[in-house]
Amino acid sequence: MNTAKLLDLVNRGESSLIQFKREITPKQSGDIAAEMVAMSNFEGGLIIIGIEDKTGDIIGLNFKAIETVNNLLFNWASNNIKPAITIFTETVLVERKNVLVVTIPKGVDKPYCDKDMVFWIKSAANKRRVSPEELRRLYQSVGKLYAERQPIEESSIADIDSPLFNDFYQARYQEPVNELELNRLLDNLRLIKNDKLTLAGALLFGKNNDIILPAFYVSAVWFWGNELITDEYRSSRNLTGHLNRQFEDALNFMLSTLRHVQADRDFNSVGIPEIPKIVLAELMVNALIHRDYFINDSIKLFVFDNRIEIKSPGKLPNSLSVEDIKMGIQRRSRNVVLTSFANDILPYRGIGSGILKSLQLYPRIHFENNIAGEFFKVTIERDLQSDVSP
Repeated sequence: MNTAKLLDLVNRGESSLIQFKREITPKQSGDIAAEMVAMSNFEGGLIIIGIEDKTGDIIGLNFKAIETVNNLLFNWASNNIKPAITIFTETVLVERKNVLVVTIPKGVDKPYCDKDMVFWIKSAANKRRVSPEELRRLYQSVGKLYAERQPIEESSIADIDSPLFNDFYQARYQEPVNELELNRLLDNLRLIKNDKLTLAGALLFGKNNDIILPAFYVSAVWFWGNELITDEYRSSRNLTGHLNRQFEDALNFMLSTLRHVQADRDFNSVGIPEIPKIVLAELMVNALIHRDYFINDSIKLFVFDNRIEIKSPGKLPNSLSVEDIKMGIQRRSRNVVLTSFANDILPYRGIGSGILKSLQLYPRIHFENNIAGEFFKVTIERDLQSDVSP
C-alpha cells in the first residue's frame, strides 16, 4: 500500500472494513482477536495501527513498537482464534511516521470464534456477537450447513401433496410411485428426514405450508405512483403454498399490472406485455430458488408505475457478484436440492443463464447485492407511453 492510498483511507474514516488503533498492547488481546474474528466472518478488512481512532491523527510507531505489535498480532491470529487465520502486515511511511497496516482476509473456513468460543461479526464500524440465525448462515456460506435439508419439526409425511409428488415422479422417472417405498424414495431425494419434511420437501411438495412454513411466501403489492407508501396501494396479496404455486401466482400478479404494447399490431388486438413474460418468469424463479431460507422473511414483489422490484432475503451466494450473474457465470447454489428439482417443476435455467437471457431480451434490469442489509434486489424499469393499453 502506498502513502496516497493510506491517506485516502484515513480521510474516509472507520467503517466495517477499516479500523484505526493508536497502539496495540498485550492487554488488548481479547478485543483485537474479536476484531479479527469479526472481519474474517464478514468481508475481511484492515486494522491500521498508529492512527488515533477518534480523530484520524497520524501518531506513528517506532521500530521497536512495530516489531512487538507484529509478534502480538501473529500470536493472537494463531492461538486466540479458532480456526487460526493468516494475516498480512506491512509498514507504510506517512508524514515521516511509520504506520502498520494489517490485512485480515475474508475467511474461507467460516465461522470463526475467539478463544472463549464467542462468534463475532462486523456491524458498521463496530462488532457484535453473532446471533444463532447469523451463525447458521455463516455455516451455510461455506457449505457446512444447508437450510433446505433441515427437518421441519411441526411436519410429517402427511403434509406431502401426494398427487403433486406422484406427477413429478412419474414425469422424471417414467414409472409410478411405489406407495410401499414412499418413505425411502422421499428420504433418498432429501425431501424428508427422520419422518419429517425437510424445508426442501415442504417448499417443493408441501400442502400445508401456510401452517408449517408461515414465513416463506411472496408479499405482492401494487402501489399507486412510484413511492413506497405502505397504506396506499391498488392491491396486495400474500402468495403462499409450494414453490410452483407461488411462482404461478407471482407471475400472474405481475402480468395483471402491466400495460400492453400495440406496436405494429391491429388496434383491436390484445397487444403484448410491456415487459416480456419470459423475463418476469426467469427473475421470479431465481428469487424463489436462490433466496436465503435461513432468513425468516418473505420475498417482496413491489409494482410501481415506473418499475417492478423483486427483493429476496439474502445476498448473492458463494462469492457471486452482480457482474458474474450478468455475464452468465454460475457457481454452486446455496440451495442445491431445490436447484436439482427446479428444471422439472419450474421454467429454470440457473442463476447465471436465466439472468443473462433476461438481459438479452430486456436490458433495462438493475441488480443490487446488499451485503450489509442481507438482500438481493432486482429492479425492472417500465415505460409509461401513450401507445399502451391496460
